[in-house]
Amino acid sequence: MESNLSPSNHIPIFSTFTSPFEGSSKGNDTKSPTRKPLSLWPGMYHSPVTNALWETRSKIFETLLDPPLDAPPQSELLTRTPSQSKMTILYNFSSDYTLREQYRDPWNEVRIGKLLEDLDALAGTISFKHCSDDDSTTRPLYLVTASVDKMVLKKPISVDVDLRITGAVTWVGWSSMEIQLDVTQPATVEATDSVALTATFIFVARDYKTLKAAPVNLLTPESEREKFLYDAAEARNKLRKHKTKNEKTEIENGVMDKFEALLAEGRIFCDMPALADRDSILLRDTRLENSLICQPQQRNIHGRIFGGFLMLRAFELALSTAYAFAGMMPSFLEVDHVDFLRPVDVGDFLRFKSCVLYTESENPDQPLIRVEVVAHVTRPEFRSSELSNRFYFTFTVRPEAKAMNNGHRIRKVVPLTEEEAHRIVERILYSHSRT
Repeated sequence: MESNLSPSNHIPIFSTFTSPFEGSSKGNDTKSPTRKPLSLWPGMYHSPVTNALWETRSKIFETLLDPPLDAPPQSELLTRTPSQSKMTILYNFSSDYTLREQYRDPWNEVRIGKLLEDLDALAGTISFKHCSDDDSTTRPLYLVTASVDKMVLKKPISVDVDLRITGAVTWVGWSSMEIQLDVTQPATVEATDSVALTATFIFVARDYKTLKAAPVNLLTPESEREKFLYDAAEARNKLRKHKTKNEKTEIENGVMDKFEALLAEGRIFCDMPALADRDSILLRDTRLENSLICQPQQRNIHGRIFGGFLMLRAFELALSTAYAFAGMMPSFLEVDHVDFLRPVDVGDFLRFKSCVLYTESENPDQPLIRVEVVAHVTRPEFRSSELSNRFYFTFTVRPEAKAMNNGHRIRKVVPLTEEEAHRIVERILYSHSRT
């Protein structure tokens, strides 16, 4: 049967993205040996803000993505101030309908997962700005996200009101730096503080050729606030180092009673399930999991999978886990910690596994649900699986959902194995050490 479609019935499809080669002096020369292959440019998946941030780095992309590896490293460290790395981005939600729809969640608030992407991209751009030596004859540094130290939501973020994110480098070590970001919206009667969310990212520098730790530019705080933030970051860094050295001893010597009590409750579920506490649940019964093959559209400027994308996927799995566990729609409170332990590459088989580690019900109006998400890069052909990321999130339940389920209690989570009990106790200790 012949088709009776006329040419006007055919619907042409065009890309909605701009080519990364447009505007490049090398972009139009397809035979140029110096033009980078498309696989080395950022993916075309990311949020409009992430794309805009990477656009601001476009002038250094060509050096960054094809560095002169035989060139010498930076010979002399520069001294910067926090104000020199300071950057601000503005979301014109009140006037830009398209942008608003790209960030809207079901409750007319900003979709937190997409905001996590943008925060990581902004922190990365700030770190590049601080570490730049403005010398094209030296090879650049390879800067990567090491961790998210803390991220706290102070008030709901409306998608109908303009949003601003401001950040700067607030502390540097030898090869690491801390970037603080503040998300602000105009104050309201209900929320008099304009700061809606604060986040702390830690980036580390590597030599582009050897991939070994490399020194970063120095930092001199000037204002009283900059000095305060620097001292606070210095104290956090010392505390992190102290914890690394003494964490095992503290767990072994300080909380064995808690450890044994948790295991005792878990054994009742195993040995006498009919007598187990109906307000408790085994950790293994709170688990969810999803998997994906990492695609080229999700890569960053280094050709690897963008850390912000990993945080988005982990957050949305954690949100689903808290929802299935609580039986009510959860509300995000904070990112307790994120570790980036190994890079994730295009084509990797990535598995996310989540569970509710423990809950806190001291405040019945705001019970806390602590969710852990771990990501593994799995290689079936080699029968191997490597841990790439750990994410820790805290949720409560949305007030309107709680009002509709008056009397519904959040269950206690108990471990069945020593490994599960150890993970719970470790996170309880970590959480209490930061309060």
